[in-house]
Amino acid sequence: MKRLIIVLFAISIIACKQEPKIDYAVVSGKVENSKATTATLKSADFKAEISVDENGTFSDTLRIPENGFYSLSIGREYTPVYLSTGDNLTITVDAKNFDKSITYSGEGAVENNYLAAKTLENIKTTSDRATFYSVEEADFKKAISEMKSKNETRLNELAITDEVFLTSEKQNLIYDNYSMLKNYSQRHGYYTKKENFKVSENFFPEELKNMTFDNAEDYKSSQSYKNMAFGQTLDDLFEPIGDDINAITTSDLKSLENIKVAALKDDVIDYLSKFLVSPANSNMESIYNFLKTNSTKEDTKKLLTETFEKNKDLVRGKPSPEFVNYENHQGGEMSLADLKGKYVYVDVWATWCGPCIREIPSLKEVEKKFHNENIAFVSTSIDEAKNHDKWVTMVNEKELSGVQLMADNDWTSDFVKGYGIQGIPRFILIDPDGNIVSADAPRPSDPKLVKMLEEELKMQP
Repeated sequence: MKRLIIVLFAISIIACKQEPKIDYAVVSGKVENSKATTATLKSADFKAEISVDENGTFSDTLRIPENGFYSLSIGREYTPVYLSTGDNLTITVDAKNFDKSITYSGEGAVENNYLAAKTLENIKTTSDRATFYSVEEADFKKAISEMKSKNETRLNELAITDEVFLTSEKQNLIYDNYSMLKNYSQRHGYYTKKENFKVSENFFPEELKNMTFDNAEDYKSSQSYKNMAFGQTLDDLFEPIGDDINAITTSDLKSLENIKVAALKDDVIDYLSKFLVSPANSNMESIYNFLKTNSTKEDTKKLLTETFEKNKDLVRGKPSPEFVNYENHQGGEMSLADLKGKYVYVDVWATWCGPCIREIPSLKEVEKKFHNENIAFVSTSIDEAKNHDKWVTMVNEKELSGVQLMADNDWTSDFVKGYGIQGIPRFILIDPDGNIVSADAPRPSDPKLVKMLEEELKMQP
């Protein structure tokens, strides 16, 4: 009896020593010809940064939330990756030839070498975008169907038993096909210069016509599904609003509350936060509160708060940030204070900025129209000091009128930082007392600018 008890006790000890649950994957590798110091692995609800040493090697043990599709970014390049717990995946890639060179070895390599081959096949097929999207409907549908068939064959030949991957990827190939179908109308019209081009009634399959984009798993697993969902959500949001984003109210954004996929809602809010919390909109504070309330991402909430705190002092009637002793192309220096008593329309630009240069003809027309009015037109270049001569030359060659100034410290000039300028061209209207009329005024090519100036200057229509 005693011996039996000892045996049973020994068995109980062995039974208690269960293998620990594996909830991690090891990702390592080497990247050639890259100065990147980190590699980023992320999904809709996961993000991890892996250090890359000076020799390009990296390795990390990552506790992933679930088996599934992730995105791996190194520098400006990225690629889809499928990870399962227990994987020990090794990646080698040359940053100069990223998609063609990336290869995988180790546990998890089969799925990822398939994804790399699929990505490369899609890139090759669509590399000449103008030709690819210029063909007629029947030829386009045939081309993407053939691409889908090649990838399906490649998928079916894989020697793997991961049913989650196989099932998800079969659906992803359908979404890849649908995504290109959705892109066709706009891109065909653009490349063939057919304005208002519309596809035929039977171009889209019924499933695509009726998609509601409320599948959270597909949003995580398929980049094509994600792109379609994001694009359709924005189209539905802005179609009734129109182009005047500075008149948007929280009522216009109510449809955000109905988005069923939390990650999609967060992505949309993250996108909107970059330009809707604007001092040009009198509803800025209520929009800020609405977006913050509906977001679940702490990073997005932080960005929203930073933007609002920066912009709340840039609304109409607040004192304008000032520029002081900027070099004047005509000689000497000029400060905003020198223009007190006049309206000041400021164009923040640079010689390397294509959209800025495209506004020049329209700016000249506006300057001509208001030449005898109480307004100064000031163009402030934020070119770096090393490009000073280039600025001088362009002002001369393009015969730029108005007041031509050069900021004292390009992007880090106090005036530029004071207005929170992160992209150019940027236009600002300041009243005769040095107070802000609009921190984000209409562009010269926008008819709304003339209307705004006529109202401010109290001109007869």
